[in-house]
Amino acid sequence: MSWRGSTDLKDRIFAALVYLLPWYYAFPFGQSLFEQFPIFTWLGVPLIPLAPLFSIPFADLIIFFVLYLAVVRNTRISHFIRYNTMQAILLDIIVFLLGIVLEQLLKPILGGNIIIQTLDNTIFLGTLIACLYSIAQSALGRYAEIPAISEAAYTQVRY
Repeated sequence: MSWRGSTDLKDRIFAALVYLLPWYYAFPFGQSLFEQFPIFTWLGVPLIPLAPLFSIPFADLIIFFVLYLAVVRNTRISHFIRYNTMQAILLDIIVFLLGIVLEQLLKPILGGNIIIQTLDNTIFLGTLIACLYSIAQSALGRYAEIPAISEAAYTQVRY
């Protein structure tokens, strides 16, 4: 999808940075993985600058609306940044919904057994891989293609 034009360094950096948000929200799901393999805690280092931001009440909701209304819907911003921002928002929504399903439905039924740990690790690793792939593609100036998510992101930023 690189037919939308070339991207400069600024566009690549901003497009890559938005993927830190879903990574931040998925990080708590890796807790059991971090207990088993403490070396993986270094994956939280890029997220340290975001921690003070999320200490503000309703920060996640504010960030969502700012990104959606001021970036995704703003046609003066390049298509590359808007597309990647929308894709990061969709990843964020998926992590949020999976968290609700896991916490509200499955944990009361199954308890804290190996199935819950496996689901937590799957959510964390899946989001991490999607974010790292998208960051790498954005840094190269390419559109990251994640099945179903990319199509939904593209429909939101067509123009």
